[in-house]
Amino acid sequence: MIYVSLIVAFVASILLTPLVKRLAFRIGAVDAPNYRKVHARIMPRLGGLAIFLAFLIGVAILYPYLTSNGVLPWNVSKYSLLAIIIGACIIVATGVIDDMREISAKAKMLGQLAAALIIIFVGGIQIDTINLPFVGVLDFGLLSIPLTILWIVGITNAINLIDGLDGLAAGVSTIALITLAIMAFIMSNMFVLVLAAILAVASFGFLFYNFHPAKIFMGDTGALFLGFMISVLALLGFKNVAFVALIIPVIILGVPISDTFFAIVRRVRMKKKWSDPDKSHLHHRLLDMGFTHRQTVLIIYGIAMMFGLAAIIFSMAKVWGAILLIAVILTAIEIFVEVIGLAGKNYKPLLNFVRIFNK
Repeated sequence: MIYVSLIVAFVASILLTPLVKRLAFRIGAVDAPNYRKVHARIMPRLGGLAIFLAFLIGVAILYPYLTSNGVLPWNVSKYSLLAIIIGACIIVATGVIDDMREISAKAKMLGQLAAALIIIFVGGIQIDTINLPFVGVLDFGLLSIPLTILWIVGITNAINLIDGLDGLAAGVSTIALITLAIMAFIMSNMFVLVLAAILAVASFGFLFYNFHPAKIFMGDTGALFLGFMISVLALLGFKNVAFVALIIPVIILGVPISDTFFAIVRRVRMKKKWSDPDKSHLHHRLLDMGFTHRQTVLIIYGIAMMFGLAAIIFSMAKVWGAILLIAVILTAIEIFVEVIGLAGKNYKPLLNFVRIFNK
């Protein structure tokens, strides 16, 4: 039945996307070109609805299996799947409204907070404790709720921020979901494995219409939904575990997290609001360097795959090996950021240090 649900979700995504495209034009959910956009014509942007519906169809086929005691992990209640679906509905509704009317950032944040609270209080999914190396178990207590909200909202928006090129957010999300599914398989977590796999095939099916040259955008409906689901699935797979295991989803989501982090650094350095949009994200910088639209997307896919592979290697490493791998990853990210100017053209502390040291 699992294979059937995956095939059905994949086919449903392919069949539903053209229907959603027509709906987007009919209700005015379109994206007009401007100075920050790379497309030159009006595009429908409700595509995430097709991913969401395909995911629901796949989950519906396996609902009895997903809610059985043999599949639910020890840290997941029977209400968790219901909370995930309700939270996803809130996120998708928020995205649909934004794709139609472009609501304010505060309104979108309210929708994300509502979804996060559903996950915590209905699904019982939150970060409670963490096992720090050389220290022991750290109980977050009351801080577990704001920390969980911060994680869900942060990842949700990180996926949304990289949605700037045809197929970029959908492809990076698919790679992250496949990595999550592999990690869930290694940890024998069938619940996360199945949900991540269903969502991955639904997102991959959408890529047939979204890869350059795109016929439809996923819009905030898709970017927020994928970000929300990835954040929740990561929590389900890695909460209440050792510190090194908590780092795994951060590595998996290395592309959107690092792009978001350095966007904030860039805006702080330029004395702008951290939420102000600009045209200096990772994909913008690669385009400015002369790469084509498709080459830029494929390069970022490659980076996302390397992060995914690093996460898998990280999960098998001992504590000191994991610490060394983190140091290598962080150094590589910093060098890459300084070379392409992701945090600003004059931001080159590590490269400047190397130049001074070599003199």
